[in-house]
Amino acid sequence: MCLGIPMQIKSIDGFTAQCEAKGIQREVSLFMLQHEALQPDDFVVVHVGYAIQKVTPQEARSAWEIYDEMLAKMESPPDA
Repeated sequence: MCLGIPMQIKSIDGFTAQCEAKGIQREVSLFMLQHEALQPDDFVVVHVGYAIQKVTPQEARSAWEIYDEMLAKMESPPDA
């Protein structure tokens, strides 16, 4: 299974952005979205280092809520 991670753009230099999610920063390629108007504070879905889709802040928040629920279930002990 592959997941795209919503991240917020912090800065842009050409086709490269510094993005952040949950306190983690990554360098992300914007090449696949080169025809999209992107600016700092926008949210993008990142997959293997590439921004693949621009999303709204609400969509990013919803995705993280689902990911947090999945992680919580994986961390809790199985029912006896």
